[in-house]
Amino acid sequence: MWKMDDLGKFLLPLRQAVLLKRTWIVGLQREQLGLSSSDDEEEDGRSASGSMSDKEYTDEEGSGNESGPSNLDENYAKEIMDDGDEESAEDYPEDCSDEDDIETSSSFDSHLARSLMKEEVDNLKDPKWKYKWEMPENNIILSKWTGTGEPISKEPGKEMDASLKEKIHKNWKNINKASASSATNSSRENFFFSLFNTYRDIMHCNKKPFYVKGGEEDSIIMDAYLLHILNHIYRTRELVIKNDTKLNKLQGGTKEVLGSDAYLDQGFTRPKVLFLLPLRSIALRVVLRLIQLTPLTNKDNVEHLDRFTEEFGGINDEEHNKKDLSSQGRSKPADFRTLFGGNNNDHFVLGIKFTKRTMKLYSDFYSSDIIVASPLGLVTKIGETEFDKEKDVDYLSSIEIVVIDHADVIVMQNWTHVNTVFDHLNLTPSKQHGTDIMRIRPWYLDGQARFYRQTILLGSYLNPDINALFNRFCVNYEGKAKLVSEYKGVLPKILLQVQQIYERFNPSSIIDADDARLDYFCKKVFPKIKDSIEGGIMIFISSYFEFVRIRNFLKSQNASFCLLGEYTKQSDISRARVWFFEGKRKIMLYTERAHFYHRYKIRGIQNLIIYSLPERKEFYPEVINMLDASRNMMCNVLFSCFDLLKLERIVGTAAAKRMLSSDKDMFVFS
Repeated sequence: MWKMDDLGKFLLPLRQAVLLKRTWIVGLQREQLGLSSSDDEEEDGRSASGSMSDKEYTDEEGSGNESGPSNLDENYAKEIMDDGDEESAEDYPEDCSDEDDIETSSSFDSHLARSLMKEEVDNLKDPKWKYKWEMPENNIILSKWTGTGEPISKEPGKEMDASLKEKIHKNWKNINKASASSATNSSRENFFFSLFNTYRDIMHCNKKPFYVKGGEEDSIIMDAYLLHILNHIYRTRELVIKNDTKLNKLQGGTKEVLGSDAYLDQGFTRPKVLFLLPLRSIALRVVLRLIQLTPLTNKDNVEHLDRFTEEFGGINDEEHNKKDLSSQGRSKPADFRTLFGGNNNDHFVLGIKFTKRTMKLYSDFYSSDIIVASPLGLVTKIGETEFDKEKDVDYLSSIEIVVIDHADVIVMQNWTHVNTVFDHLNLTPSKQHGTDIMRIRPWYLDGQARFYRQTILLGSYLNPDINALFNRFCVNYEGKAKLVSEYKGVLPKILLQVQQIYERFNPSSIIDADDARLDYFCKKVFPKIKDSIEGGIMIFISSYFEFVRIRNFLKSQNASFCLLGEYTKQSDISRARVWFFEGKRKIMLYTERAHFYHRYKIRGIQNLIIYSLPERKEFYPEVINMLDASRNMMCNVLFSCFDLLKLERIVGTAAAKRMLSSDKDMFVFS
């Protein structure tokens, strides 16, 4: 008789191993039932007699038992009975009865049940997306939705009424009633829910965030994706429990179990949803709202909530001072105080598990339904596996929905961490982790999980890194939908009468763009400022890579300069600001990330050189408005054709296109 531990030694491909196990169990069951091979020659050898135990869907740790609940020993069974959170069909009569078999198929069912043809898989491996339809976005000026495949509904109607599980929908209605939510908000929530419920990859990068005045729609969008995720989790759990119940009833000899694909309802591991969020304070906001939207009979049934609010809501004195949020920080802009007014730690990973009666925070990753993490937190976990072979991140193998919210804030951290996380999604796990491989969906075994994964990408602006991730990693067979926007620009927000001279340089390719920018600065810009007597020259730089290159160049020229970057020590920052204001240093290098995390008001600026345009459009007028109005002010901006996304947000889409297509290389705004 085959031993399961020996399978890996003989068959490396997991698909073959699973088929072998199914054949082995079929043979064993036939032998136990007294059947010969000729009694059932039409069966394909697939059996679903094993099942993930109820405990695997209710307790802190998975059982690791491959044989299902029927093979539990007495002590283990007693642990389940004592826990008080066991789940079964009897616990969910409204969700798990046989009447569900006649229920109209939901988008959840149709999305996960679809089998891809070989031609479809080949096309998804090297996709060439064609955006075929457009739909105006009435709530955002100069914006429209565009996508692949069939158009989404312009009027989603009552999508939430039809698609949400009854308990989730009822709870959502009660929340709206209690908060006196307007019909407009409900309509917008319904629209975004219907958009997410298509299971397409979604990119919305013109979202006004909650920390900006007028950012109420951010909360509407958050509610929509949280409802979509709750719906996905509850339907997943319902399907598993219902199949567990059916299999328990079929224990005893029926042939239906041996050959049916109806019980293939799981992935390699339990976690199905991944949130990537930049800060603990934002994770706190999302999880607390998730708790509100979860239809728990008693909100006190959230385990470890006090610990969570303390760890994600607290802020220590060191961090408080670091972010300039003390009395000195009260002069900062309102959006800064709101965003950085909480816990700004960007290193966290949290598991969340749902049972019938409770919602468990800090659950073991392998028994969790949702993982809430920062990119840095997950990358740290990934890095640990390289040094400790006992550790792994197989809990990322069966993620079916990824939500990246506030992607623009993550860009200010380190976007490469996001790419690293996506590189580790939906890989074949290194261990079995107690999963019943008789219940794994075929497309997991065929290495196609990434084609079923939905990615929801949300932020306040689009940049090449975000765009590249959406194009490269988002290969959902359902297709894509994204918001495309045009901009009016932010030039009217400049309060000073200062000429802004835009100078275009022309790199031959995107690979040469950084070198071409540095070469233009060294040959065209620096000769004009190197002999400056008065000083007061600020060079504003978007990326740390460019910051290092300019710093090294100025060192080579023995220039008088000081630094204000994201990694500059606080004592050095204070000294640099004084030196610059008093003219002891002629040039200051100032990065966008330093401005993002501190929003300093630099005094003594006479000549502003924007070496690279800021990603965040609001920073452009902020920095220009810091010029000393009592002196002769100057502002020079370098740009190329590869700066279109930044440029159009600042000068407006129409002006940006003219500037890039013009025969002239110099443009003046005042």
